[in-house]
Amino acid sequence: MDFVSIRIITGDVARLVDFYERATGVRASWSNEDFAELRTTSATLAIASTRTVPLFAPGSARPADNRSVILEFLVDDVDSVHQNLTGFVEDFVNEPTTMPWGNRSLLFRDPDGNLVNVFTPVTPAAIEKFAR
Repeated sequence: MDFVSIRIITGDVARLVDFYERATGVRASWSNEDFAELRTTSATLAIASTRTVPLFAPGSARPADNRSVILEFLVDDVDSVHQNLTGFVEDFVNEPTTMPWGNRSLLFRDPDGNLVNVFTPVTPAAIEKFAR
């Protein structure tokens, strides 16, 4: 089995796609007005409208209701990403912080309240773990 993507259900696809395009620098590929994907070399972030939920199971997902999942992006320099996002991101949860497991991390919320972590490995063990 291969892990392919994370999908966010939202009430405003265009707004969330714009946010992630600006936050990541990755351009979205649109299938239609209800579905877009931001593809990186290692994973895909899919963003879909609430109108797609009934195609799977009515009521099975609700937008802006996540309090347990963190989307994570590996970046070359978390501090420069923080500088670039200042004035754009409205809800920083923390400033760049070096975590005990060796990553320097920046945590913020997207417009739907989903947590986003951008991080840079900084210790030798973390650098080795995420070597590209």
